[in-house]
Amino acid sequence: MIDKLIEYISQFIPIGKEEIKVISSMVEVKEYKKGHTLLEEGMISRVSYFNLQGCVRLYYLVDGEEKTTFFFTENQFIASMRSFIKQKPSDHFLQCVEDCKLALIPYEVEKKLLEKYPKLESFARAILEEELGNYQEMLASYIISNPEQRYLNLMKNAPGLLQRVPQYQLASYIGIKAESLSRIRNRLVKSTS
Repeated sequence: MIDKLIEYISQFIPIGKEEIKVISSMVEVKEYKKGHTLLEEGMISRVSYFNLQGCVRLYYLVDGEEKTTFFFTENQFIASMRSFIKQKPSDHFLQCVEDCKLALIPYEVEKKLLEKYPKLESFARAILEEELGNYQEMLASYIISNPEQRYLNLMKNAPGLLQRVPQYQLASYIGIKAESLSRIRNRLVKSTS
């Protein structure tokens, strides 16, 4: 399974046999069941992950209500960035939406790999730049789009997510209640009939 991570990295930078051997020896793959919490609010994130299989969500607990802000699917890195980088307590949760296979990259391992192989730092920067762009688009979507437009955007850009994620989590992700999402779906079905 670690081959998927190596293959992903090699899309961004050339990676040699030595790096492959070292990464393979330092990065562990684990399986987690649906519903498993990888990180809780208040915990310090000591591990980042590469998603080999499954779906993980990032959510906040606000006045007892879960507010989903991101879904991580295959070939994405999963991290509580501020908590992981600064080694400070997290203000959110990471939870498996499906059974997952994840490559674990502990904080100390990441530091060692980046120090030993500077080209991996270029890879990390490229990934962070890509993620920053994704977050900018997501933030803009919340500012300039209504919930129906956000749902249509989700249908267009991540249609598989609609089948993989419970409706209440999708609703939270686009910023509405599950009942409102049902009304949007019904309206869209009627308009295409």
